[in-house]
Amino acid sequence: MSKEQVIRQLVFVFRHYGYEGATVSRLSEATGLKKASLYHYFQGGKEQMALAVLDYIANWLDKNVFTSLQSDKPPRERIQAMSQSLDEFYDCGQMPCLLSVMSVGEANDLFHQQLEQFLNHWLTLLTKVVQETGVEPQLARQKAEDALMIVQGALVLVRVTNDIQPFKRAIAKLPQILLED
Repeated sequence: MSKEQVIRQLVFVFRHYGYEGATVSRLSEATGLKKASLYHYFQGGKEQMALAVLDYIANWLDKNVFTSLQSDKPPRERIQAMSQSLDEFYDCGQMPCLLSVMSVGEANDLFHQQLEQFLNHWLTLLTKVVQETGVEPQLARQKAEDALMIVQGALVLVRVTNDIQPFKRAIAKLPQILLED
């Protein structure tokens, strides 16, 4: 098994259990590797595994979400492409947000800077797209924040109610929230 394949298996565990709940036993079980083999890939232990997962997710989102926001297409097309990628990334809202679960407890102490940089980058890109439609910077930033709040709130609703409809509505509303008055 390649290191990238191992990391993809680790993503599931960290997304569902957070840093504290991602025990080495769970990580080992998810990958099918013995603990010693995991430490062969990640000499820095669970912290290095979490960093690898954060890097993997950041790269995926950069390639599939951020690149679309930076394209030359009209703003509505860029927001729709981002929305489609988010729908895929969160599996119609059924997959927890790694940023959310990694922003509590010990994980927040360890990874706060990476999470903050990542989230600010996303908000900056969204803000720029909204500004291109003639919206002043402060309002554009508020619209970007509102969009991310709605997505995050929908993810919580899905997790608690086991109903993906709130997430589907949130994703469908992103162009309206970001681009309309």
